Formats: sequence, structure tokens, C-alpha cells
Amino acid sequence: MKPKVGFICVHNSCRSQMAEALGKLLASETFESFSAGTESVPKINQDAVQTIYNLYQFDMSCQSSKTLEAIPEVDIVITMGCNVECPQIKCSHREDWGLDDPTGKSQIEFEGTAKTIEKKVLDLKRRIEMGEIDYEKS
Repeated sequence: MKPKVGFICVHNSCRSQMAEALGKLLASETFESFSAGTESVPKINQDAVQTIYNLYQFDMSCQSSKTLEAIPEVDIVITMGCNVECPQIKCSHREDWGLDDPTGKSQIEFEGTAKTIEKKVLDLKRRIEMGEIDYEKS
């Protein structure tokens, strides 16, 4: 059974949404991707939607901002950064990717964030496949 990965940030509108999209695009054979935030917003960041489409031809416009209660129980929690104080989420593995929020910044910043997330998603995929991450629930 594939592990469920939850990408978590504050508003679930930008970084975590890009991570969910890239997880689905690049690693769906290895893990299931979900994203959520400690708060939700009415609409996800349109610059993030456009960036992922421009770089990867992946349409994430149907994704929406969700709170933690709206996603299934996950095996692996990835926080995006900005000192997110997440409530205790039951998981087998947790790590923080420490990404700066590109919201309100240039397209170059968005592209850089997307490329960093791409590398981290591919590394996470590799570590899961190699058995370097213990995600089995006890």
C-alpha cells in the first residue's frame, strides 16, 4: 500500500498546493499526495496555478484550499516552512522543507519555489522507494 503524504502550510494556497500537484504528477506511483492548511482561504494562489501549468503543463486549478480535517489520515507530514505551528498530526514521519512563501513576489520567485519543490518531491519519492523513510503505522 502506498503511503499518504500530507503537504501542510498555513493557508494551503501556494507552496503546499504546488507540492500536492507535483506529488501527483511526479510520484503518484510511489505515494498519494494531499495538502491542507491550518487555515483555509477562498481561492488558491493563481500565480501558483499558472506557474505549475507553465512549467509542467499540469492543471491544478481544480484544487481548493482545505483545512487539516478535510484530508485523510496521512503517514508522512511535510510542512512547507514559515514556522508553521501545526496541531499534532498523527504520522510516522515528519519533516519541514523550510520554503519561503513566494506570494506577492515575482514570477521568477514562483518558478524557483516550484523547482525546489520538484527536487524535494523527487528526493522524497526516492527515499520512500529505497526504504529510507519508515512510514508504516504502528
